[in-house]
Amino acid sequence: MSLSVTIAAPFKQAHKEHLKKSEIVYYLAFKQHWMNIEQANRIIARALEEGLVEASGDMIHPLFDISLVDIPPGYKPGPSVFERADPVDDLMLRISRQAGLSRGAVVAEVNRIVQEKFSGNLMTEAAVVILARKYQVEFQDLLPSLRDHVLKSP
Repeated sequence: MSLSVTIAAPFKQAHKEHLKKSEIVYYLAFKQHWMNIEQANRIIARALEEGLVEASGDMIHPLFDISLVDIPPGYKPGPSVFERADPVDDLMLRISRQAGLSRGAVVAEVNRIVQEKFSGNLMTEAAVVILARKYQVEFQDLLPSLRDHVLKSP
């Protein structure tokens, strides 16, 4: 399941909007036995990197509404929670942050580029690069992984 579900769980269980990093690690590693301490710290780092949470000193605060997150009974994060998002998602996130657009607005604009400007004859990876250029968002570091993503696509 997703990183957001894994991150929301300790906040929902504690009924708090802010938790210490150590409280999150304790919940993930010791209370739930979902992972070890190193993995719990990696989860927090990924959540910070992806803009799901923000840190102020040792306190962590979710940047999404945890009340909207449903944690299924018996939930346990799978190994995919430790993997980075695909490069298209990474670039969309950068565009969203730098341009001050919602994630949905970025996706809609990418879809408009593909459908309206290229009649569906453009890959999403290329459309997101076009959008990054429009908003002057750095993307060169993602080009190798975007290329790999294209080559792996069916």
